[in-house]
Amino acid sequence: MKLIHCADLHLDSRMTSNLSGEQAKERKTEILGTFQRMIDYARKNGVRAILIAGDLFDTRNVSATARNIVKDAIVNHPEIDFLYLVGNHDNDNFLSKLEEIPSNLKLFGENWKSYSYGSVVITGIEISAKNQSYLYNSLVLSNDVFNIVTLHGQLADYKSKDYAETISLNHLKNKNIDYLALGHIHSYRMEQLDKRGVYCYCGCLEGRGFDECGQKGFVVLDIDEKTKEAKAQFVPAARRNLYTVQVDVSGVMTTQEAAKKMEEALKELSYPSKSLIKFVLTGQVDVECEINCDFLQEMFLDYFYFVKVYNETTLLVNFYDYEKDESLKGEFVRMVLQSDMEEEKKSEVIRCGIMALSGEEL
Repeated sequence: MKLIHCADLHLDSRMTSNLSGEQAKERKTEILGTFQRMIDYARKNGVRAILIAGDLFDTRNVSATARNIVKDAIVNHPEIDFLYLVGNHDNDNFLSKLEEIPSNLKLFGENWKSYSYGSVVITGIEISAKNQSYLYNSLVLSNDVFNIVTLHGQLADYKSKDYAETISLNHLKNKNIDYLALGHIHSYRMEQLDKRGVYCYCGCLEGRGFDECGQKGFVVLDIDEKTKEAKAQFVPAARRNLYTVQVDVSGVMTTQEAAKKMEEALKELSYPSKSLIKFVLTGQVDVECEINCDFLQEMFLDYFYFVKVYNETTLLVNFYDYEKDESLKGEFVRMVLQSDMEEEKKSEVIRCGIMALSGEEL
């Protein structure tokens, strides 16, 4: 039996972070397209079920387009079961709009619910404040089948920017779980749960910001129903990926010299032109160094779909170089260096001050 484990699709996400209005609209459409490509992959590869481990949608007010694309995907593929676990971003906006629940759309609730596929059993629960007290003790699984358990939430040792219920891996050990299909963390992660099983965050289908860099996609689980052994494969699926590129520009004095360093870094990475790139310039530079991030950003837009440049260099400033400098610049640098502000703040203030004293636009 083949099964797809996906999560955190966030269909209908506004995608307004950093992007222009036109790009945000395009990316919103591309996420829907990636969902459709996943369904097409399932059809072509004989996938029996698609397990959605939460956050199918992103907002309360789901558009008619997104609702219809998901509904049509389910209705038009009766040979595939869609097991949908509601996540912390989901609500009943999608389900309440359906005239009837398709027979191949399988839902979970606030009590454990199981679906059997021969020797493969898929069990899930939507974690809430109501069931936290009995959540783990009430999970009873047979030792004789291949058990998939699905939950949406964050691990106790993981901090998330969005609120989600906490999952305790310790309370799920030695429960006869073969594959723990998780949702909420947007990066792929698979590790051993106990001697018998593994746990897996499949990540999201498309990265939406630079906190979601790298390849995104879904996991295909190929289960041998006789031996009850399984192979898990991560399948990259994103239309575009986001990458953060750190470039050490120590010693450069001009924007063009910084651009050369950035070009050298890109040659080693070979990211496709459809990517979204965030450059982070690091290292130590002279107080007289001139780096124009806006110019660099415009320059590298010819290379990629989207580019952002951040200057996180620190200034190589020796206090004694300015100890006897009677110029306005020297007086300014001494004043900042002797202040109580944080070192990173001092560098930025000195940088802006030198630019202003040199007649540069801030």
